[in-house]
Amino acid sequence: MTDIKTAFITGAASGIGRALALALARDGVSLYLTDINADALAKTCMEVKALQSNVHMRALDVADRDAVNAAAADAEAKLGPVDAVFNNAGVSLSDTVDRMSYEDLDWLMGINFYGVVYGTKAFLPSMLARRSGHIINVSSLFGLIGVGSQSAYCAAKHAVKGFNESLFYELDGTGVQVHSVHPGGVDTNIVLNGKHLHNVQGDTSAEQAQEGFRDMIQTTAEGAAQIILDGVKRGQYRILVGPDARRIDRLQRWMPNRWRKMFLKAMAERRSKTPF
Repeated sequence: MTDIKTAFITGAASGIGRALALALARDGVSLYLTDINADALAKTCMEVKALQSNVHMRALDVADRDAVNAAAADAEAKLGPVDAVFNNAGVSLSDTVDRMSYEDLDWLMGINFYGVVYGTKAFLPSMLARRSGHIINVSSLFGLIGVGSQSAYCAAKHAVKGFNESLFYELDGTGVQVHSVHPGGVDTNIVLNGKHLHNVQGDTSAEQAQEGFRDMIQTTAEGAAQIILDGVKRGQYRILVGPDARRIDRLQRWMPNRWRKMFLKAMAERRSKTPF
């Protein structure tokens, strides 16, 4: 990518993060890769280094503000100014509001929302000083709609959407761009590695959740990464990833009340196979 020479990626061990790393490496971008799973991150790093030698890695819990700040400082020490930060790390939680514990809510919000905030604030001052840079914050299709048993996930992703939109206006005229990414069903391990406690019927399992998620996949991780990078290259603020994200975005905006009835009906028809 012509104006991106260096990039920092969270959640780079698998899924969209891994695909972004590989795609950027093919373009010659120097990379700093992070993930909480050090072993999986090391494997990704080896793959990426086959394409681009200037690659660094660090095990990172994005919910730890001090750790994020330390990783950002280390990235800039090793790479120089970071042109793009991809705040991509995320986790999933299936539970209903009445059963959900505050501990699980805090866990998810720490990663899915505060991880984005910490990653943004860690790099924003230097980008503003240089008057250039890209902040790519991953929300979700579930940052546009709500889904039963996904209240925590939806809340975090809606929060990222609102955070991004406010930041968009603050960055006007600064030379720094924020990109709000909304993937639909993408083939990643987020559900496999999540917590699955209760669906709207009161029970669920990791196997049920993964099976239901598989039914909704419409985009590969590699395809998602390319859509994101193309959107960044075009200077696009809102990046919808996948045909499901584009379709549902239109439906819920064009007919918000009717949409909810349609969605309830659709969920009822597939309830036996879905984690929701």
